[in-house]
Amino acid sequence: MRRLIVGLLVVAAAALCVAGCAASSAPLVGDGAIGHAFSSHASGVEVQGSGIVDRLLPDDTEGARHQRFIVRLGSGQTLLISHNVDIAPRLTPLRVGDKVYFRGEYVWNDQGGIVHWTHHDPSGHHQPGWLKRGSTVVQ
Repeated sequence: MRRLIVGLLVVAAAALCVAGCAASSAPLVGDGAIGHAFSSHASGVEVQGSGIVDRLLPDDTEGARHQRFIVRLGSGQTLLISHNVDIAPRLTPLRVGDKVYFRGEYVWNDQGGIVHWTHHDPSGHHQPGWLKRGSTVVQ
């Protein structure tokens, strides 16, 4: 019963944020909330969670440079992490199998979604994000 109530609260909080609190400082937290953002095709939603590095991708060098990698959440959903290394330090070392914690802005796509703005925003328009592996935090 307690698990059901907690699950319903997570879904309700996710629905409220998807409906209109994307600019809020409180992110959607955890696999269930991120899964709801995916199933709702939400974008522009602050999320926070963790996953295991599934794949390391080449940097995106078109425009601002971004470190890119895929994480797999405990739920099985994958997310592309796109971290701007022109604004924040690169998360290194990073290897397949590493556990990474993240906070950033979720953007829906049919492959699970993208998390970007995993760093501070010099212009102050986005909530500050971050990446963490072990004791290393970059923002």
